[in-house]
Amino acid sequence: MTTTDLTALAGLSGLELMRWVQTERPADIPSIGRLLGMRFDEVEHGRIVVSLDTRPDFANPLGTVHGGIAATLLDSAMGCAVHTTLPAGTGYTTLELKVNYIRAARTDGQVLTAEGKVIHAGRRTATAEGKVLDEQGKLIAHATTTCMIF
Repeated sequence: MTTTDLTALAGLSGLELMRWVQTERPADIPSIGRLLGMRFDEVEHGRIVVSLDTRPDFANPLGTVHGGIAATLLDSAMGCAVHTTLPAGTGYTTLELKVNYIRAARTDGQVLTAEGKVIHAGRRTATAEGKVLDEQGKLIAHATTTCMIF
C-alpha cells in the first residue's frame, strides 16, 4: 500500500493503521509526528511508545524543552493508544488532557520517550495515561486523557 492510498488506509482498524505508520514511516502525509520527528517505537493493542530527539528549535525562553513538546508527545502517545482499540471507520478526539511536569529536558539531541496506555475503552469515551522519560529513565512529565469516540 502506498502512503497516498487514503481509501485503503480508511479501511484499516486503529491497530492496523498504527502498525502501518510504524512500519512505513510515511513522509508524504503531513502530521505533527512528521513535524517533530516522532518515531513509533512500539505499537500494541492499547499501548503505544513514541520517541523523538530534542533540538534547539524546541526551546522555551529558559533554554530547555518547551512543555508543549512533552504535552504533544503525551497527547500523541495516549491518543494513538486509544486509536489501537478502535475498529475501522471509528474516530476519536481528545476531550481533556491533564499534564504534570516533573523536570526540564535538554534541547541537545537527547531522546525523549513517551508511553501511552489505555485505562478504559468504552463505546463513547476512552481514558488513557502516559509518561515521558529522558534517556536516563528520569520522569519528565506524566498525564491522563479522556477521548471521545465517534
